[in-house]
Amino acid sequence: MAKSLVVFIILLIVPVFISGCSPVDPKSVEPDRVECDKIIPFQTEPDEIGPVSVEPVKAEPDDQQTVPATSFHDKCAGILKEFVNNKGMVDYKKLRRKRLEQRALLQEFNKLDPGEYESWTNEDKIAFWINAYNLQKLRVVTDNYPIQPSSRILTIFYRGTNSIRHIEGEITNHKFLVMDEEFTFATIEKRFFRGESNDPRVFFAISSACLSSPPLRNEPYYGYNLSEQLDDQTEKFLSSPLAFSIDREKRKVYLSALFQLSWYGKEFINKFAIDRKFKSQPPATRAVLNFISNYISKQDVTFLETGNYTIKYMTYDWTINDGL
Repeated sequence: MAKSLVVFIILLIVPVFISGCSPVDPKSVEPDRVECDKIIPFQTEPDEIGPVSVEPVKAEPDDQQTVPATSFHDKCAGILKEFVNNKGMVDYKKLRRKRLEQRALLQEFNKLDPGEYESWTNEDKIAFWINAYNLQKLRVVTDNYPIQPSSRILTIFYRGTNSIRHIEGEITNHKFLVMDEEFTFATIEKRFFRGESNDPRVFFAISSACLSSPPLRNEPYYGYNLSEQLDDQTEKFLSSPLAFSIDREKRKVYLSALFQLSWYGKEFINKFAIDRKFKSQPPATRAVLNFISNYISKQDVTFLETGNYTIKYMTYDWTINDGL
């Protein structure tokens, strides 16, 4: 009897010992008591370092915009450096032998992805159109070089055989594709230089391929230093006697024909209009004089501001900017 009782007690105790829990009557469990078979998930302490997540490296906005644009502008450097000298004169004879390379470069403007173009800064976009304009101008002049006058009458009228006006029709009607859209020189000027730019200095960056034109630069334009390049172009242009000069004896100020209202004169009004000075001149001329005062000597500025003089616009010299 005693042995049977011991065996019975052992049978009750061993399962409890093995499970690590006391036998519990389900009806007697307290509300806040945890049942032994419920698994509590492992919790990371607040100061414990969990898995490390690596954030992808993001390019700065300038990296996304400037680098692709700069790389594209760099494509224009070879032709400009090789065939244009530091005075803006062009070796058209040698350039004519490179017409295949020239056209291949212009195809790059047509193949450019509009999405990439839209990612650029406004400065890079304007630089792009200046480069496109100037390189297309080089192409149409090169294709018609050497210039062949169509008649003796025009040779007399245009003052020689080397006038770019002999091929004026070819220049005006020249059509080309940029990003698979058709353009002319006039449409680029209207849409981008007069419309989107709002900076009259841009007109001293584009070439008319002649002596009275602003000099062609022998490097591409870039967005990151476009303002400096435009200032340099304006200063170079105004340093030419074909663009600006003063005859103090005759009390006359000579300005390039580019400053006439019929050309680019009115483009200076929005940013450089002034009433306090140059009061004897019409509004557009006052704006032009106010603009050029930033690029000429102090002595000349004083004369323009206080002197009595008349304005005379110079005859445009259309002689081709041939470096030979």
